[in-house]
Amino acid sequence: MAVSITEPRATDSTDSEERHLEALVEVFECISLHGDLQDLLHEIASRLRPLVAFDVIYVSLYDALHNVMRVSVVEASIPVTLPVHLQVPLDESAAGFSWKTQQPLFVNDMRNESRFPEVARIMYESNVRRLCVLPLTTVHRKLGAIAFGRVQEVEYAEAEFRLLEKATAEIALAVDNSLHHQEVVRYEKQLRDERDRTRQLLDFTNTLVNNLGLEELFSAISAGLRKIIHHDYASLVFPAPGTNELTIYAVDFPHGKGLVRANLSFNKKGSLAERVFATGMPVFTHLLQVEDFPAEPTHLLLAEGLKSACCLPLINRERSVGALTLASVRPAAFTAADAELLVQIANQVAIALDNALAFREIAELKDRLTEEKLYLQDEIRTEFNFDEIIGENREIKALLKQVETVGPTDAPVLILGETGTGKELVARAIHRVSRRQDRAFVKINCAAIPTGLLESELFGHEKGAFTGAIARKVGRLELAHHGTIFLDEIGDISPDLQPKLLRVLQESEFERLGSNTTIHVDVRLIAATNRNLAQMVADNQFRSDLYYRLRVFPILVPPLRERKDDIPLLVRFFTQKYSRRMAKPIKKIPPDGMQALVNWRWPGNIREMENFIERCLILSPGPELNVPVDELKEPGDVTPVAGATLESAERECILGALRDTGGLISGANGAAAKLGLKRTTLQAKMKKLGITRSQIGSEPHPKP
Repeated sequence: MAVSITEPRATDSTDSEERHLEALVEVFECISLHGDLQDLLHEIASRLRPLVAFDVIYVSLYDALHNVMRVSVVEASIPVTLPVHLQVPLDESAAGFSWKTQQPLFVNDMRNESRFPEVARIMYESNVRRLCVLPLTTVHRKLGAIAFGRVQEVEYAEAEFRLLEKATAEIALAVDNSLHHQEVVRYEKQLRDERDRTRQLLDFTNTLVNNLGLEELFSAISAGLRKIIHHDYASLVFPAPGTNELTIYAVDFPHGKGLVRANLSFNKKGSLAERVFATGMPVFTHLLQVEDFPAEPTHLLLAEGLKSACCLPLINRERSVGALTLASVRPAAFTAADAELLVQIANQVAIALDNALAFREIAELKDRLTEEKLYLQDEIRTEFNFDEIIGENREIKALLKQVETVGPTDAPVLILGETGTGKELVARAIHRVSRRQDRAFVKINCAAIPTGLLESELFGHEKGAFTGAIARKVGRLELAHHGTIFLDEIGDISPDLQPKLLRVLQESEFERLGSNTTIHVDVRLIAATNRNLAQMVADNQFRSDLYYRLRVFPILVPPLRERKDDIPLLVRFFTQKYSRRMAKPIKKIPPDGMQALVNWRWPGNIREMENFIERCLILSPGPELNVPVDELKEPGDVTPVAGATLESAERECILGALRDTGGLISGANGAAAKLGLKRTTLQAKMKKLGITRSQIGSEPHPKP
């Protein structure tokens, strides 16, 4: 090993010492005149070179963080090949040896140097043959080492060494001052950056605080971010509850092609956001590649020309609100400093976003309460005006037992029965005995609302979903959340709407008109109809899967003509109700009038009876109920001709009913309803009696 720490060869010359002193004085003057380290060493080298032969000066500073010596060439009169930002491990560096021992070091044979082979190789390739290494040390700290290299293979004389040693002591002070100045400058810049960053964050936060709506908030977020960090694309991503999908809520991409758009839903697997939600940490990619993130949004971002991206978790109170994605058309667009700032920004965005979501939820709840209030007020005006099902008939008691059985469950119920039998009353009774009794009971008559509007009534719509949709509307299904929804006249629902209703029954989810956002609801569905759904399924007018899903628990409400023993109870109930309302005390119902009421077939059932009793009260001048018995006759009632057969009488009765209805068989105003028969029964009788539609207008009524 050709390393020497012995004294250099001695020289003795008074003139030489004087010149050295003069040179040192000039060195001191240089130090006081130059603040820049590179300029300083260049000036010192020009002062020392006439007295000491050297061709290159290396300065090595110790890096405590990485335990290396950082080497740089600060002065050279020969071509030197030195890697940029050269770092040499402390124990493998000649400068490191001098720094550790605080002793000078002389390397005299670069070719055969074995202790510092890498340093020796670099020196030798630069034609440096001799090296004098001196520690750079002040009274405050050990900085590193300075090395003077020679091309000539001539040892340093003692006087040269002493001069370099004294100069090095002053250089150490200059280096220390320069490093201190750099630290001060760096610290001042850091303070300025921190101050600017704090100001930007404060401005950004103030902007967010003033925006509570989600749409306005995202616009404020994007505008604020553009002032702080350069980016070309920004978007908010929300997770869809209970699914593996994510939805891009909003996009700010002024120069985009429109491939990435708001309300775009995608499977989160393989996406930037998936990793963010899984780890709770931001993800930065200097070069966006499908191999790293194979999800659909990556393909779209690349197709838009974006090359780098970052995705930041939006977490507030240990709850993930969503994710903020920024992207740029430049690769590696987001630096480490940007990352630190973006994390702070994401924290502010998360708070603002959480507040905005809470504000929207409160606003929606407020709107919902307003809708419920209006709806319930309307219900109070339109619902049946009796509190319970009246009757002691065996079939009514069986019906109430069914209500008691199915009520506590959440099973769908299909209530069947003719018009006016009280199907809605049965639905309300089921709701009252269910666990949802304290929540809303929402009804909708599917036959009373045009098909085009029924979907909006059921599911609601977004602003601008169709002409006239000037604001967001909450649908009846949302109003019934945690409660019960009653769909009356379910048989009149259109085929286009049936699969959407089936989805609600099976998945408990739907979308508003004009929206891709899935809404989950918890509702109990009760349906009612006076139509033959089984026949409609056979005629391909009603979906079989929806029919069987509705028909989990069917309840048949008997018509009034099948519960004649309940008619007197109902007559007295309605008489008392309207006598109180009209302030007409009715004390007696004539026996013949009651008998006529019992014998009447009541094709309109309880609804018809209620209206009829009200008319009786209007016609009653005194305390006795005035029952217009003449009105209680079948539309086809005739006095049979003497000797006429029962079959001919039945034939004439049916023909009379058909004439009165203009040939209409089914429906509330059809001949079947007026005769108190089912449509299929009437058609069978017509076939048996040979009655055709062509005979309706050709055969006259028989004369008595």
